[in-house]
Amino acid sequence: MPESSEPNPLEEFFKQFGIQPGPDGTYDMAQLMGPLQQAMQQFSRQMDAMGSGDGAQGLNWTFVRDIARKVTAASGPDPSPQPGDAAAVREAVGLAELWLDQHTAFDRTSATAAAWSRAEWVEATIGTWQELVGGVSASLAEAISGVVQRPDPELAGMAAFMEPMMRQAAAGMLAAQVGQGIGQLATDVVSVSDLGFPLTERPVVALLPTNVTAFAEGLDQPIADVRLYLALRETARQRLFANVGWLGPQMLALISKYARDISIDAAAFEEAIEAQMSAGLSPENLQEFGSSVAGKLFQPTLTPDQVDTLARLETLVAVVEGWVDDVVTRATAGLLSRADALQEVVRRRRASAGPAEAALKTLLNLELRPRRVRDAANAWAALRAKRGVEERDAVWAHPDLVPTSADLDDPLGFAERGATTQVAGDDLDAALAQLLDEESGTDGPGATDG
Repeated sequence: MPESSEPNPLEEFFKQFGIQPGPDGTYDMAQLMGPLQQAMQQFSRQMDAMGSGDGAQGLNWTFVRDIARKVTAASGPDPSPQPGDAAAVREAVGLAELWLDQHTAFDRTSATAAAWSRAEWVEATIGTWQELVGGVSASLAEAISGVVQRPDPELAGMAAFMEPMMRQAAAGMLAAQVGQGIGQLATDVVSVSDLGFPLTERPVVALLPTNVTAFAEGLDQPIADVRLYLALRETARQRLFANVGWLGPQMLALISKYARDISIDAAAFEEAIEAQMSAGLSPENLQEFGSSVAGKLFQPTLTPDQVDTLARLETLVAVVEGWVDDVVTRATAGLLSRADALQEVVRRRRASAGPAEAALKTLLNLELRPRRVRDAANAWAALRAKRGVEERDAVWAHPDLVPTSADLDDPLGFAERGATTQVAGDDLDAALAQLLDEESGTDGPGATDG
């Protein structure tokens, strides 16, 4: 076989199982079928130990969940909430519901109040992450094909034979990275929808007492006040998501659309495959490897479509969080001392490149910084002052009515025209259908600019 200055990842893969070229540098397929079959059986047993995958392009979500749980355990104590924790959360949510009744037109939901450990947050949200990460799996499959289709001529036959194993190995590598990201998020979020978009199929107002305590450290605020403030924000979000049927699906559709366009860095991928296969394919090695490659496999340059989708998503998250700011500011006025200081802490936390942003980068190559939350809060406040709470919240009736990026530049102008457009219910159904078509990859007009 001709010598090359760079190692071939397939050669490194074969060496792991004791498969070496002959004295002339070539491989004899007839003689190597036995070792190859043994290698595949060994690998299949190792992968079976981690649970089954989800199709050729799917990830092993049993393995993802296991990695995420181990990350949360390694980040510090994660005790199951005690009865006192659950009672404190229920009390805070009950009071939050009472305060919000007077400051939003949206009715209370049937959402339960819950205190979760970090591990429980992982379990409750992993189904949504499974949907969102699907597009990344498809991109990984393309990258694998690129590696397999470029072997030396002598390796071409074996490459085709080994491709299913390489796909499983690469999927295991990505699963480890995804598990790392979910676990990192669980160590940082203070509530179930702290990221600004819904992560559970059914509404639930859940706080994470361990993370709430960490959030409160150094604030010189009673923990009960901090808990109540965070409960107000989470309860307001859940009311919004439950009462505005198009909102959650549109936010998740934008994230899925962004993920579908993720590109794998071919050079980083080949380097990672070579390193992984040299180290072995055990579950333990995959877990360690997932941590080392987290965030390194994605192409750093975004496509024009991704730039556009990200801008729309950031605007929509900012509009949601700005609405929450306005509602909670009004609800706490004169009732919760230093609520303004807590709001500023939330804003600084959101704007900083903290653990949550790093985790989203690992999961979806997503740097989500809704920088315009303050502008959105001003737009909602101006509309409320001009037209009242009922008309402010009526804007959520259709995605075409909520503030756009241009509206955030002109909050007073938005207040003048914000609730004047009426959109028929059939138009709403058509708009949401178009977005879901886009999310599934079919042709159709793009969604609105949130």
